[in-house]
This record gives sequence, C-alpha cells and structure tokens, in this order.
Amino acid sequence: MAKRSGAALQTQRSWLNPSTWHLRTRLVLVAMALLVAICSAVGVVSYASMDMVFNKQLDRQLEQASSRANDFGRPPSNFPSPSGRPDPLEARGQAAGTLNARIDGSTVRSSGLIDAQGHRVSLSADDEQVLLSLPRDNGPVDRSLSNGDYRLVAVETAYGDVIVTGLPLADKQSAEASLVWTMVLVSLGGLVVIGLAGTVIIRRTMRPLEQLSEVATKVSRLPLDAGEVALAVRVPPSASHPGTEVGSVGYALNQMLNNVSSALEARQESETKVRQFVADASHELRTPLTAIRGYTELLRMTENFTEDGRKSLARVQSQSERMTTLVEDLLLLARLDEGQPVKVEDVDLTQLVIETVSDEKVMAPDHIWQLQLPDEPITVRGDATQLHQVLANLLSNARKHTDPGTTVVTGVMLSADGSAVVSVTDNGPGIPEDFQGRIFSRFARADAARSGSEGTSGLGLSIVESIVSAHGGSVEVTSRPGRTEFALRLPTVSTEGL
Repeated sequence: MAKRSGAALQTQRSWLNPSTWHLRTRLVLVAMALLVAICSAVGVVSYASMDMVFNKQLDRQLEQASSRANDFGRPPSNFPSPSGRPDPLEARGQAAGTLNARIDGSTVRSSGLIDAQGHRVSLSADDEQVLLSLPRDNGPVDRSLSNGDYRLVAVETAYGDVIVTGLPLADKQSAEASLVWTMVLVSLGGLVVIGLAGTVIIRRTMRPLEQLSEVATKVSRLPLDAGEVALAVRVPPSASHPGTEVGSVGYALNQMLNNVSSALEARQESETKVRQFVADASHELRTPLTAIRGYTELLRMTENFTEDGRKSLARVQSQSERMTTLVEDLLLLARLDEGQPVKVEDVDLTQLVIETVSDEKVMAPDHIWQLQLPDEPITVRGDATQLHQVLANLLSNARKHTDPGTTVVTGVMLSADGSAVVSVTDNGPGIPEDFQGRIFSRFARADAARSGSEGTSGLGLSIVESIVSAHGGSVEVTSRPGRTEFALRLPTVSTEGL
C-alpha cells in the first residue's frame, strides 16, 4: 500500500509539474487553450455587438413609444392646468409590456404598464420610487422593477411634468442568453473535436520522435563497456529522412550509431588481440618459471652458499613464485574472458568457508578471525576450486591491507530471495570512496589508503568478480572507516531449479 501511495504521489507531482508532461500533451493543451482564447474573444465581441444592436433597436422602439405617450398627453388649450393632462398609458399603439408614468414634481400622478392581454397593471410603491429617481432628459437607462428589468427614459415636457416610458428587457435578455448558450455549446464541441483530432494528429506527427527515443533507450541499455557488442539497432528509414527536422535528427543518430559500432568492433578486436597475447605470453612464461624454480631448489640442495648467497637465492625463489602466481592469475582471467564453461558440482559453501578461514588463520595469527555460520549447510552449484580462490582472495585482501589485531568476520547466510550470501567484514581503516568505484578493475591498487606491508598485483578482486559473474552471482563492496564489507551473492541449488 505504501508503494502504491508513493507511486500515486509521484504521478500527482509529475502532473503538477508541466515540465514533466509529454510533448504531445503540452501541444494538445496549447491548441485547446488557444481555441478557448479565440472562442472567448469571439464570444465577447459577438455578445457586445449583439447587445449594441439590441440596445439601438430597443432605443428606437422606446423613442417611438415615448413620443406617442407625450403626444397623447398634450392637453387642449382650454385646459385650466397641466395637471389635467390625459393619462399617457391610454395612448394608442402602445405594445404589451409598455410602461408609462407621469410625474408632477415629486409625485407620481399616474403609472402602470400594459400586460399581455392589454390590461393595465399598477406599479408598486417601490417601482414608483425607482421612477422618481430617474435622470431627466438624459437618455435611456436600465432599471430593475418588480415586473422585471426595463429600459426607461424620462422626458420633461414644456408643462413642467415628466413623462416616463419604458420597455421590458426580457426579449433582449432571452436572445442574448440564447446567443451565450449557443457560443458555449459550439465552443465545447469544438474543444472536444480539437482535443480528439489534435491528439490523433499530434501522436502520428510525434511518432518519429518516439522511434528515436526507443532506439536511444535500447542503445543505452546495451552493455557497451566490455565484450563483443552487436549494435544492430537503428532508426527506421521513415524517421531518418534528412529532408525534415526530425528526419535529420534520426539520420544523424544512425550515423553516430554507425560510428560507435565501428569503434566497438575496433575495440573488441584490440581487446581480443591483447587477451590472446596475455594468454599466450602467460602460457609461455610458465615453462621458464617452472625451470627457474626447479633449478633454484636444486641449487639449494646441492650447493653450499654463503649467507648472502642463500639470501639472494631465497629472493630469487620468492620472486619466481610471485611471478608464477601472477601468470596463473592472468591465465585464469584469460579463460574467464573467453567464456569457458565452469565445472559445475555441488559445493558445500559452509564447509568451504571453514576450510579457507582456517588456512588464512595459520598464515596470519596476528589477526582475529571469526565465523558466522548458519545451522544448516548451504549448497551452491559451481567450481569448488574457483570458489575457494574467491574466498582466499577476499581473506588475503583483508589480511594484507589491515593492521595486526584487526577483526575479520566471515559469514554465510541465505537471503530473502533464496540466494547464498557470503560476507567478509573487517574493522580496518576502510577504502577511499573515490577508489571504491574502480576497486574491481584489473591492476587497481590503493595500498596507500589501507595499511599493510605485502605487495599485490591488483588482480585479486578482478578475479573475484570474474569468477562470481561466471557462476551467475554478484559481488559488491561497502566501506567506511572502521568497517569494510565484501558481499558475494551466489545462486543456491534450490534457486537454480526455479
């Protein structure tokens, strides 16, 4: 559950960060955003234009209605006062919904509107207060009354009273609402169509880039650091045509892969020659070295030497033995590089560790050697001789590069996945961090970092990694001052059968 929650949180974070989105997603969203902006601009302009047209049309109607009301309300010359003027609502030709009122000073003398049946409907007191607050001779204005929104105009006559005329805004508002909904629905439909069509078109357009990414990903996963590498993957011709931008990138990538492939073939050929030379030279050196050792032993047994002569002869013998060991290591690496099959048999890993540690304890009694073994034996499939050499190299490495009194713990256990784990841990000064990344390289040495007096060839850990890899396992190192651990993982008999 925690893993799922972490993955969901990571997905959420990536969606919140636009820089992590796919390019096609961003292109579709940009196209839709542009369409939204265009539709919004068209909608605003269309709404403003239609509102202007409706207002002009309504103002003409309102002007005509106001003229009819004023003409009808003009009193005869024999009327004693303007207060006796006829009610403007009684004027002929007034349409349904028309509002009229006559205001004398601050008093509404008559007011009302015509309903759909042509009957007079009185206005409320609140409506009359709205009419009293209208600006005089200042053009039409919109106001909200109890019967709805109205466009009103107040005209002051020559008699000193004010005639108010109004027309309802319901038809205008209904037409504008229909326009808005039409624009919204058409825009939404356009967004859906653009989203679907744009996704399909952009996906097809971006397909060459995806092919480039697939090729680059495949190449990045190839083990190009060593061995014979078949770099056969290439960008397909459809995505490597130099006539287009993407095609130019694909063409350049293919050219680069061709160059890399040629370089890898040259490197492999060079490595093969070097390995063959090392194997041949090591094989040829075995005979003279064996002869040197034999003659040295013969001289020691048959001739009398001075003290300095015996020391010199002993030095010749020790160096010939060291050279013989180096030659044997080089031959072993050459065989492993050639991929020669391992002699497979059941090996009791627990017993092998006990025997190897016992041998090392005899050679270095000044170190503290400890074992951490399981209750039951652990069996692996492999070459017992080579696995013994792996353990001997690790223990010898711990002995040579640590001071007397250092504790070296060798442990064997089963991991959660069923593989066997052998660990060699010491409490020495540790390995420099910058050297840990190349510690398994051939002839790599860091004697200055870890104390000790015995020289090394720099091949021991390289042999360890090669043998373990040939057995289908892995080796890793973790080190800090006061604790250095080499951990081997080997498949057991039970895991090999799965």
